Amino acid sequence: MGADMGAGIDADMGTQAPFHAITPFTMLDFPDLCACILWVAGCNMRCGYCHNPQIVLGKGTIGEAEAIAFLQRRVGLLDGVVLSGGEATTWPGLVGFAARVKAMGFAAKLDTNGLRPDVVMRLLEGRLVDRIALDYKAPPARFRQVTATTAYSRFSATLELLCGQSDVPFEVRTTVHTGLLDEGDILWIARDLAARGYSGRYAVQRAVTNRDRPTLGCMAPEERSLDIARLEAESPIALAVR
Repeated sequence: MGADMGAGIDADMGTQAPFHAITPFTMLDFPDLCACILWVAGCNMRCGYCHNPQIVLGKGTIGEAEAIAFLQRRVGLLDGVVLSGGEATTWPGLVGFAARVKAMGFAAKLDTNGLRPDVVMRLLEGRLVDRIALDYKAPPARFRQVTATTAYSRFSATLELLCGQSDVPFEVRTTVHTGLLDEGDILWIARDLAARGYSGRYAVQRAVTNRDRPTLGCMAPEERSLDIARLEAESPIALAVR
């Protein structure tokens, strides 16, 4: 990958316990399903507004066997499992674990930043995932500033892969801190999605900044809000503003 900084962060993932934490119940993170969330420790990005630095920089404390035991106790009680992080695709055991999740009868959802198109392809080919949420962090010109990686091409490959298949529904979303992205950036992304044939809603969500809970980059709260009226008027695709 040459100067691809994201590849170096990927390489840091070892054989430690993969999970930072388990959220035992959610009705918000997997549309129409009762689910749990398994938070994979580690990430191959370093977004300044990230409000989970303990997951991104920390080591996992929950092993695969413990997670499976938890899921076995939830068979018949939960419908789905959300594989999130951090970045779940940095864990070498993800594909095998997803297969076990599916074998237990759960639906599986992946939250991903898209830097591992190879892993996403294996999940799709194995029919191991039922839904995907893809984070479109920034346009190419702002990608390094936002993510601390130069791996936009890898993200783009994942987006192209998802737009080219019709079996697994996926949502594209962007977290916005107006100190990093503006209305022009969001509209650039919306136009790019339209050009690629994306037909879903484009979710735009505000970064969570709280002086009592420092973000990964210790970012200050936003000084202004996005102009939602402009975005809705000029976007070529439907927006879901959160």
